[in-house]
Amino acid sequence: MKYIKPLLATVLLTFPIVSAANSINFAQAWERVVKVSNKLQASNSEVSRAKAEHDAGSDMYFPSVNLVGSYTHLSDPFETGDQNITGPLTGHVYTIPSLEFTEQDVYRSSLQAMWPIFTGGKITAAQGIHAAVVEEKKANVEIEKNKLFIQLVDRYYGVAVTQSLTETQQQLVASLERHADHAKKLEDQGQIAKVERLNAQVALENAKISASSAQRKTEMAEIALAAMMHENRVETYSPLFVLQQPLSFSEVSEATMLNHPALHLLKMKEEQAQGLIDVEKGGYYPTVFLYGNYTLYEDDSLFSEMEPDWLVGVGVKIPLLSRDGRSGKVQAAKSAQLQARYTLAQTKQDLDLLLQKSYRDLLQAEEEISALKVSIELATENERLRDIAFHQGLSTSIEKVDAELKLTAVKTKQLAAKYHYIQAYARLMSMSSQVSQFIANSKKDI
Repeated sequence: MKYIKPLLATVLLTFPIVSAANSINFAQAWERVVKVSNKLQASNSEVSRAKAEHDAGSDMYFPSVNLVGSYTHLSDPFETGDQNITGPLTGHVYTIPSLEFTEQDVYRSSLQAMWPIFTGGKITAAQGIHAAVVEEKKANVEIEKNKLFIQLVDRYYGVAVTQSLTETQQQLVASLERHADHAKKLEDQGQIAKVERLNAQVALENAKISASSAQRKTEMAEIALAAMMHENRVETYSPLFVLQQPLSFSEVSEATMLNHPALHLLKMKEEQAQGLIDVEKGGYYPTVFLYGNYTLYEDDSLFSEMEPDWLVGVGVKIPLLSRDGRSGKVQAAKSAQLQARYTLAQTKQDLDLLLQKSYRDLLQAEEEISALKVSIELATENERLRDIAFHQGLSTSIEKVDAELKLTAVKTKQLAAKYHYIQAYARLMSMSSQVSQFIANSKKDI
């Protein structure tokens, strides 16, 4: 017994425990993906960095205070030297001894302050640029979330589709197995020819191959979804759905043009360009500032005694001639602003075209789903009649198998149509920033 526990511990360490599959609906899957996506977290970090830079920029409104210390060694102390003065009445010569204003080693420390009170709007413009950058980064986060949402829809409902397809293929295999077995008995009894039994057997083998292929597609879809959610395995239970009420294109279009993050991003680009224009134009205005100095420590020289302990004043700096190419920078910023405006207009056109396409894809899928309902009823009834006729010797095996394959094909088409409907609906909701609406409908038993 004493050897069992160490052996068990070794086995557990060698073979890590795999967590059981998590069965989650689409809303839970979306919440999980938003939480664990590394790309989304990287985008959020960019927002945090932009906010920090914006906060740091607010310090430009405050004065700067510096502690300044210095040590200076003079080749000779600053002094007047002996002075000879002749008395005007007596004619005697008087000698005035030299005065030492500074020592040879000079030590000094002081507090120096400078506070800009007018900069031609450069500080305000710079802060406006920082604020626009923050909004741009937020828009980037929303764009990444939209991409992530579409990817999740494709993978999550892709699992549902491939699982349903696998079940359909497995049902076909089971049906054809029964048919092949019955055909074998009829052949043994001499009621059908060998070719009919072989036809049933070939159809069965082909169905097994298709079922095996469908199973592998399901496994890959499950692996892709689990990897996206950073899980070992995930089980889905939100079914494919179709809206009961038709979707209003005008409402979706209006919401898109109002809320799409790409449009907001380009507007922020335009604001940044305007901020750059204001910054460069501010260089033409004078800078007015307050300044002051307070001496903390100085030597005991005569010069130090004469110098005041503190001073304050107002200064102005007027640019007359500059080498920084300010006019060219203003023109470059205006060009960037025009570029943002033209890109915004083009993006609106592109979004409208994409909306039109996605909406028509939705309508097309909806029509296919409706039409295929009747086709499934017809194929189901045809398969039932062919089965009865085959058992009564009134139909061939080929006709029976053909009916089975047609029913499976129609079911497969319906699955594809529902999947395309979900994809089109998800894209419309993503573009119009109505992801929450999609999630709400995914929870309903529609």
